[in-house]
Amino acid sequence: MRVIVAGSSGLIGKALVESLRGAGHDVARLVRHAPAGRDEFEWNPETGFVDAGALRGADAVVNLCGAGIGDKRWSGAYKQAIRDSRLTTTDVLAHAVVEAQVPVLVNGSAVGYYGDTGDRIVDERSSAGSGFLAQVCQDWEDATTPAYDGGVRTVSIRTATVLSPHGGMLGRLRRLYSFGLGGRLGSGRQYMSWISLADEVAAIEFVLTHGEVQGPVNLCAPEPVTNARFNAAMGRALRRPAPWMVPGFAVTAMIGEFGREAVLTGQRAVPAALEQAGFSFLHPSIDAALAYALEP
Repeated sequence: MRVIVAGSSGLIGKALVESLRGAGHDVARLVRHAPAGRDEFEWNPETGFVDAGALRGADAVVNLCGAGIGDKRWSGAYKQAIRDSRLTTTDVLAHAVVEAQVPVLVNGSAVGYYGDTGDRIVDERSSAGSGFLAQVCQDWEDATTPAYDGGVRTVSIRTATVLSPHGGMLGRLRRLYSFGLGGRLGSGRQYMSWISLADEVAAIEFVLTHGEVQGPVNLCAPEPVTNARFNAAMGRALRRPAPWMVPGFAVTAMIGEFGREAVLTGQRAVPAALEQAGFSFLHPSIDAALAYALEP
């Protein structure tokens, strides 16, 4: 396959490009600077420009663009950047794949689509939740409509928290737990959907090559865990005590609205569409995923 990847410089994008090339696929990357090699094509989502040759002969486009939701404190300007970095890129690519007659668009989304689910299990048939992130995800997926209406097989990958040996959330947490400073956040009863980086990449490759998969697909492991259970698993994986508890008000004071919406609440999402299509997880349990992600 010839696959075009937007957002290839991020945690998931880098791993996906490497894996696709390792499997023998022809991969090109959309970049926002002058191309530095034959595998790069310039684009500018803000102006709608895409190099005319970028999508020529492509079998699929994967769009992983989006500003990190936890990279900065949520000011009004940064919340707008979170929205624009997702919706603008998606809108441009949704129109571009139709014009270039690319048959498949795999576009980013997140399990934040469901809002705070408490202990209720949700899958792709569940309705959208409320809150800033839930609305962003709804609008993000709606931005793929031109591709769907144009006959493109369109998949919205609702990604959970990615557990990676190469940074991300675990890169920040590992130091705290290594010094015995780990602990649950708030009540600890909020659920966290998660997926190992290896399974995230494998799942994207799976939806690329399985033509029956379309629409929303939860990219999360089959065993979501509470924050308290995640905390205990981290302590076991690093062989460090994790006795502390950070009150909810302290989390909010430290990181603001992001803490209230994305740390003290969560989703108990399961990957019904993936499992129904026959996908097998390499790391189905939190202990297996942390052993993979935290190995020396």
